[in-house]
Amino acid sequence: MDALRVGSLGLGWWGTMLAEKGALAGLDLQACYARTPESRDEFAATHGIRAAKSMDDLLADETIEAVLIATPHSTHEDLIAEVASAGKHVFVDKPFTLTVAGAKKAIAACEAAGVTLQVGHNRRRQPATRRLKQMIEAGDLGMIHYAEANLSYPKGLTPRSGWRGEPSENPAGGMTGLGVHMADNLIYLLGRPSRVSAFSKQIIAVRKLDDVTTANVEFESGPLAILASSMVIPDIARTAVWGTEAAAWNEGDGARFFYQALGEKEATSQPVETLDTVADELAEFANNVRTGARPETGGPEALEVVALFEGVVESATTGRVVDLDEVRART
Repeated sequence: MDALRVGSLGLGWWGTMLAEKGALAGLDLQACYARTPESRDEFAATHGIRAAKSMDDLLADETIEAVLIATPHSTHEDLIAEVASAGKHVFVDKPFTLTVAGAKKAIAACEAAGVTLQVGHNRRRQPATRRLKQMIEAGDLGMIHYAEANLSYPKGLTPRSGWRGEPSENPAGGMTGLGVHMADNLIYLLGRPSRVSAFSKQIIAVRKLDDVTTANVEFESGPLAILASSMVIPDIARTAVWGTEAAAWNEGDGARFFYQALGEKEATSQPVETLDTVADELAEFANNVRTGARPETGGPEALEVVALFEGVVESATTGRVVDLDEVRART
């Protein structure tokens, strides 16, 4: 299979990561664009590619088959539509969009253009999370009653400049950039969420964003879950599920796996494989474009995460329990 020829939009920290992981996945990076000439020239020189002079220049390049988007969150819906209208396939970093209405617009644009749309929800790909899914489906944990998912780190103790430190780009604090990973994990494991109640606040207030966000989530399949994220506490990267027969969870961003059967007072550690999930999702993207296969985290899956995220933001703002079917219906 010929290497997928791609362009890159958004050339910061994560745009650089996608370029590096894309090389591992066999993508052929051709060109890049950013609004700042110095940024695109430096990125182009680093990766040995062409610096496009404008968005139109990048999208008019017939050698480019797909575009990797790692720009500010609020720009995603318009950029996806623009890239799709140029006939290019789309890989966009999470969060997909900030609203359900924006997500629907982006999905419709890709469907109208007949291009592949894939969203970067990579943590469900961890072998430890895959194992949780297998155990749930096999009934190894009994009837699932409760789950927890938390992705937190202390980088917020040193306020960041630029859009990553702006509340308009990061409503509900770390839930926007971090928590949506775990929202996807919970949906992957438990199915569609039905209602959410959330709190989000500043406590030490060392920056503009909220310090911590927590949400109680009810799922249509029955279980309740806690979804949490903070950017001012020691690292947490855990997904856990409790059933009537056993509990199981992973920690250390999928590096460790634990199991505790009913009646046991302590959990036992089990060996688990690890995976470069970003390279893995980009390899899948290339295959999807070439074969026409449906992405695991395409528009419909990403829309569910956006609905839960928008519900979290609304509940934290209004103080009410949010019915997610009401959120899903928005246009």
